[in-house]
Amino acid sequence: MKYVIYALSILTLLSSKETVDSESFPENNEKQIEVVGDQISTPQLTLEQANNLAQLPLHCIETEYPNKMGHVTASPEDQKRPSVQHPVFYGCFDWHSAVHGYWSAVTLLKQFPELEAREELLEKINRNLTADNIKVEIAYLNTKDNKTFERTYGWAWLLKLQQELDTWDSKEGKEFAEILQPLTDVIAQRYVEYLPKLNYAIRVGEHSNTAFGMAFAYDYAVHAQNEALQSIIEIKAKEFYSNDASCPISWEPSGYDFLSPCLEEIDIMRRVLTAEEFHAWVNDFLPGIESGKLDVEIGKVSDRSDGKLVHIDGLNLSRAWVLYGLAAQYPEYNNLTEIADAHITNTLPNLVADDYAGGHWLGSFAIYALQNASNAE
Repeated sequence: MKYVIYALSILTLLSSKETVDSESFPENNEKQIEVVGDQISTPQLTLEQANNLAQLPLHCIETEYPNKMGHVTASPEDQKRPSVQHPVFYGCFDWHSAVHGYWSAVTLLKQFPELEAREELLEKINRNLTADNIKVEIAYLNTKDNKTFERTYGWAWLLKLQQELDTWDSKEGKEFAEILQPLTDVIAQRYVEYLPKLNYAIRVGEHSNTAFGMAFAYDYAVHAQNEALQSIIEIKAKEFYSNDASCPISWEPSGYDFLSPCLEEIDIMRRVLTAEEFHAWVNDFLPGIESGKLDVEIGKVSDRSDGKLVHIDGLNLSRAWVLYGLAAQYPEYNNLTEIADAHITNTLPNLVADDYAGGHWLGSFAIYALQNASNAE
């Protein structure tokens, strides 16, 4: 079965009315990308593409194996099958991917009420997202050896899922949001307890990146009016990043990155700084960004059956959503959307693959990038 999704190549054809000329984006992906004009139409998520993207959560949220548990075993009795250990989030290879698999399903159901897989997706969510199962998930997080489980990548996506449910104006949305809320409250409190103890930012391009985790959590804090969470994120983001300058974005990507350390800093700082503060900070942080210059290349993947190497496809999509988010908040950075368009339209066709290594998670990244593309239009 093709886990991610057959019509993404159609998306590229529909969304790119013109191609990028070889001078702007040469075949060897010269690192200095300078925007010279709007040559690529910003991709948009259509019902046809949504029907194909829906196949990812439809397949994976109840696919128990293969499974990467990320579990600390304290005793022989502590060895349990994934669906017993995590009766809600046991599919999609690992816990965090299961969480954003649910987020994908909810996002598509919200945006496209006529989705072909609507009833089947709702049945799967109803079967797993129950109050009793959430109690088991909470009990697991309260075990002595697993209090830091999924810190902070999985935490961030859990808060994003809660926000998506809270804003789903439907009977199902209200019911699911109420069921998930107790687990969300635990995660939000974990952030409040953890961040004051974190003395140094984690600046990698993978799960533990501090800026990424704080950006999603900040969105939830503002949405939920959780002042304690919002305040500690603002404090720590400014403490970690305010003095950063000349970020070495030309060093990116590292071999396994699915996040850009430099751009993730921009994503959190645009949220917590005033407009005046942000413009001054970002011009020092990435000189030339105000004129659309970024010293980056579109990431290339050599083997999409390798779960680590395929991370680079995710990097291209996460770069795109950061740039779209920046342009949506501050239109003076609209010239960056051409770079985002290039990243996303070069990457979407690559997601058409049989391999589960990328198929269990990349659809969520594609949906979120496309969601941000719509906001930037």
